[in-house]
Amino acid sequence: MFVSAAHKSSGKTTLTLGLAAALAARGHAVQPFKKGPDYIDPLWLGMASGRPCYNLDFHMMQREEIVGQFARASSDARLSLIEGNKGLYDGLDLDGSNSNAALAKLLAAPVVLVIDARGMTRGVAPLILGYQAFDPDIRIAGVILNQLGGSRHESKLRAVIEHYTDVAVIGAVQFDPAMQIAERHLGLVPANEQEAARARIRTVAECVAAQVDLDRLFAIADSAPAFALPAEREVEVPATRVRIGIARDQAFGFYYGEDLDSLRAANVELVGLDLLRDTALPEIDGLLIGGGFPEMFMHALEANTAMRTQIRAAIEAGLPTYAECGGLMYLSRSLSYRGETRQMVGVVPGDTVMHERPVGRGYARLQPTGADRWRESDIIPAHEFHYSSLENLPAGAEYAYRVVRGHGIDGTHDGYQTHNLLAGYVHRRGSGAQGWIAPFLDQVRAHKARVAA
Repeated sequence: MFVSAAHKSSGKTTLTLGLAAALAARGHAVQPFKKGPDYIDPLWLGMASGRPCYNLDFHMMQREEIVGQFARASSDARLSLIEGNKGLYDGLDLDGSNSNAALAKLLAAPVVLVIDARGMTRGVAPLILGYQAFDPDIRIAGVILNQLGGSRHESKLRAVIEHYTDVAVIGAVQFDPAMQIAERHLGLVPANEQEAARARIRTVAECVAAQVDLDRLFAIADSAPAFALPAEREVEVPATRVRIGIARDQAFGFYYGEDLDSLRAANVELVGLDLLRDTALPEIDGLLIGGGFPEMFMHALEANTAMRTQIRAAIEAGLPTYAECGGLMYLSRSLSYRGETRQMVGVVPGDTVMHERPVGRGYARLQPTGADRWRESDIIPAHEFHYSSLENLPAGAEYAYRVVRGHGIDGTHDGYQTHNLLAGYVHRRGSGAQGWIAPFLDQVRAHKARVAA
């Protein structure tokens, strides 16, 4: 079932979160998905459902990959919830080929439309009728009215929808400050705040369960056609097991669930690292530092001198390392935010400066320079969202990519290279033919063999 909205900020994330948690509380296996390249909502959806949330994205995945990922993750679930991004028909292309509606159509998923009903009465009818008429192949199976102003407001809307449309109202959620979740850093849940996050999820779930007809929701989901698990291509699993350190703490945590699955399937042991508290780097063959919010924890990152020193020494000794966005910031020389500057690892000879507005935002495309050490060839789809810039890099820095679309490090390049490190602002999908996992693991296994020789 696809949970979408008429427009952005209609409350669909909070409602999807509540639905996932409410259904899971009833003992059902709920598999969440998120349309688009988001890291933040999936962290909360995974916590609410108790299952990893997977991204489905037309920009970075082929259609058959989307179908395959959906079918695999859903195979043992009672119900699948796909949270859209923006509005149902919003997308980059005029023809809507990458819209939420296109994804719902690809997966034959019935749509539940979340409507922010503030200030709305009779006007809700033409809105619903217009959304139905715009693409008759999209089945809007129900609506959830959100942000209602009271029982009288709800009664008026229900009467209008029943009179003018054939769409069922499966929920009517009153405005309630207790259901509000602050958007800033919504999904990065530190270990010491997880119980607070779970308590908020329980509150949202209770509100949703009391105001949405969950049985009717099941009926809508059950009306979707079953998906057969596609035949998987035989993949030879490397005999050599490698250990890869992965930064997962309050400052870093942006990884795609699909990529973690792919790494484990490639005979990789993922060793969790806390870069704020761990003082010793374990025995590892490679290192991953994903995105996050290092600026919010830069005092603790700076204070952990032992870890910073060991990471720099390991990279300079040739440890294969891949870092994205927050990881790049951590590996830079310094990080400046709100008038303060703190020392970071220093293996990237530049200084990170935070700004009030985004420097790079949206989908990106990269062209390997030919000097890239991973020896990639095709145009690489990616995305970026960073408020910082990397300044004072020396002339002659070696980059893996030219930026065809987006900003990257300097508007022209991304993927700073030194030793066996590749660090950039853009986020890439790791799985698939154009993913970073295969070339990175080639580096890791080659390094392991050299060390063992």
